[in-house]
Amino acid sequence: MPLNVYLSGEIHTDWRDQIMAGAQGLDVRFNSPVTDHAASDDCGVAILGAEQNKYWHDHKGAMVNAIRTRKGIAEADVVVVRFGDQYKQWNAAFDAGYAAALGKSLIILHGPDHAHALKEVDAAALAVAEDPAQVVQILRYVLTGALPS
Repeated sequence: MPLNVYLSGEIHTDWRDQIMAGAQGLDVRFNSPVTDHAASDDCGVAILGAEQNKYWHDHKGAMVNAIRTRKGIAEADVVVVRFGDQYKQWNAAFDAGYAAALGKSLIILHGPDHAHALKEVDAAALAVAEDPAQVVQILRYVLTGALPS
């Protein structure tokens, strides 16, 4: 039973790499948003033309990025959303809500400091993990039935 897993959220650490490395040997296909911050911010104006107003600059980028995000979440069996320690991650919260609205199996990943702030997001998830290794263990269990040793 292969799993399509969409890795959404924080882009400033290697959490995605940790999950993909830990899941080697499992029948998992990973997808994610564009994680090059500059490319993600500027894709709309790079493709569709410059904007003088920063609002429209950001709006064009958000719309172009949404094409990839919507497809990735829609095709996913499991959506993992990581909330990091820095920045206000409204896009991650939006992706979690979108995945929940689509009935996707949702795993939220964040440290204990975010537990209160993310309580509503966590309540929509099927699991709340504190580190990438726990996400890998969940994927391994789902695919093989094996518990961590």
